[in-house]
Amino acid sequence: MQLATGEIQALVGENGAGKSTLARILCGLTSPDNGEMELLGKPYKPTSRVDAERLGVRIVLQELNLIGTLSVAENLFLRKIPSRLGLIDYRVLHSRAAELLEQVGLESVDPRAAVETLGVGVRQMIEIAAALSEDCRLLILDEPTAALTEVEAERLFGHLFRLREAGVAIVYVSHRMEEIKRLADRITILRDGLRITMTPASEISLDEIIRHMVGRDLTTSLRNTRSRGSSAMRVVGVGSGSVVKDVSFELFEGEILGVAGLMGSGRTETVRTLFGADRRTDGELYLQGSDQPAQISSPQKAVKNGLALLTEDRKDQGLMLPRPIRENLTLPWLRRVSNRFGWIRSKREFVEASAIANRLDIRCQSLEQPVGELSGGNQQKVVFAKWLATDCRVLLVDEPTRGIDVGAKFEIYELLNDLASQGKAILVVSSDLPELMAICDRILVMSGGRMVATFSSNEWTADKIMAAALSGHENPLTSVPQR
Repeated sequence: MQLATGEIQALVGENGAGKSTLARILCGLTSPDNGEMELLGKPYKPTSRVDAERLGVRIVLQELNLIGTLSVAENLFLRKIPSRLGLIDYRVLHSRAAELLEQVGLESVDPRAAVETLGVGVRQMIEIAAALSEDCRLLILDEPTAALTEVEAERLFGHLFRLREAGVAIVYVSHRMEEIKRLADRITILRDGLRITMTPASEISLDEIIRHMVGRDLTTSLRNTRSRGSSAMRVVGVGSGSVVKDVSFELFEGEILGVAGLMGSGRTETVRTLFGADRRTDGELYLQGSDQPAQISSPQKAVKNGLALLTEDRKDQGLMLPRPIRENLTLPWLRRVSNRFGWIRSKREFVEASAIANRLDIRCQSLEQPVGELSGGNQQKVVFAKWLATDCRVLLVDEPTRGIDVGAKFEIYELLNDLASQGKAILVVSSDLPELMAICDRILVMSGGRMVATFSSNEWTADKIMAAALSGHENPLTSVPQR
């Protein structure tokens, strides 16, 4: 691939295509087995990240690398903290930090604040500011907007355009097609570790990008026709402190029910409350048409009652990253592969783990591979697989496609459709409104911790859903259907 000064080049491909590996090679974190690189016409062979940074090549990784207990200013200038007579010169440090924060639109952030007190989106922008604290000729961004709000992303885009005008070359790794078409001058597409094409962004359509990435055409018709069964879960006036208030709805067998809303609307807290992970302070939950409320006060009791939860943060809450895929798969159903004394029967565990891994086409070297080494899409499949093996009846899914590529997204959509066709009741929380509109039978909207509207597929529009999502922050709803 070639990269010009003052160019934004998007690097796209499915999870596991080699994007992050190539980015790590460019910034000295991974040594190439073969091949050559040049930087400004001279041989470029970085031996470390520090070596690459000395030459003006910087990377902002998807996984945040800030030290939470240090201040914003200390993180920004960690390697070159200004000092005088052997002591940190905090006046100079805070002044320089304030200038740098202003460059990326974070003038409201106190340089003295501990990083751990800040939101994920602000931390991501601080990472970017830190990368720009010294001379930068090539900036590599790996999924920079994954944790940003729309406002923060817009601020980032403006800054990237200014860097491009200043002659900085930018490699932009992202799964978000709309961002790529908007930002990129050229697009390089990888598949299975190979460069498939490198082309001007204006000369390739979105459908062509996707086809090159996955090697096949993907249909945009995602919602299957299926009949709705009996009641699987009825929620009546459920609340959790001040974050979830008087939430009521009904979920049916064979239905995919979406939950839309802005960040902070209480979507995640609602599914955590239903699963017993957060304390329920009000309301009742009825399962499988029963007139007796289910007593769910913990995740363990939720699982016994046929519920499963795919958490929003799969890495911290859904998986044991250093442990083998096999252990992650069998963790919720160990009793099934254990003898009466509690000892795991290794052969049976392997057979059953292999069966569920094959069913979901989890791509791995072996079941003994640490799950943390898998691509994001395959990690998400492991989370799905471990719960499907419990034969759950109600599946609560929080942000099922966050951080995974378009090919893996369609596989997840097909999986959800298949499960609903088998009679599973599925509740999907997503920040991606087109995603909900593509796969769901109905969409509930939350705002300010409350369920404010319900739309069926023949009623909703993006405008109506967004108006409902904003209603809790403005005046009471007057123009959208009420629960």
